Amino acid sequence: MNNQTVSTTRTQTIFRIILGSIMVLAAIGHLTFQRDEFQAQVPNWVPLGKDLVVILSGLVELGFGLSMIFWKKQSIIIGIALAVFYILIFPGNIAQYLNGNDAFGLDTDTKRLVRLFFQPVLVIWALWSTGALKYIKNKF
Repeated sequence: MNNQTVSTTRTQTIFRIILGSIMVLAAIGHLTFQRDEFQAQVPNWVPLGKDLVVILSGLVELGFGLSMIFWKKQSIIIGIALAVFYILIFPGNIAQYLNGNDAFGLDTDTKRLVRLFFQPVLVIWALWSTGALKYIKNKF
C-alpha cells in the first residue's frame, strides 16, 4: 500500500477536508473546553483515568485530522486507520448509551441510541473520502 493512490473526485476531496477539520475541532474540544463531555463517553472498564484517555484520544484525533487535510499521498492508509479508530472508540458510544450518561446534548436514551447509528457513517465517510473504499474494492 506504500504510495498507492486512487484518484478521488473533487467532492471526495472536499469531504476529506471537512472530516479532517471536524477531527481537528474535536481534538481541540478533547484538549480544552469539552473534556468533561468526552469523559462521559469513556467506559468505566477502561484501565486508565478518564481524563488521560480523553487527552490521548484528542492527540490521536489531532493527528488524524491534520493528516486527512494535509497528507494526500497517504490518504488511503489514513482513511483505513481513521475508520479503524472509529470502530475502536465505538464501545465508548455504547457505554454512554447503556449507562445513560448525558453529554453533547445526548440527554435521552433515544438521542444516545440514534448516535450509535452515526458511527458507521463516519467509518464509510473516512473510507470513501480518502479513496480507501475504492482501493479496498479494487484490491479484493
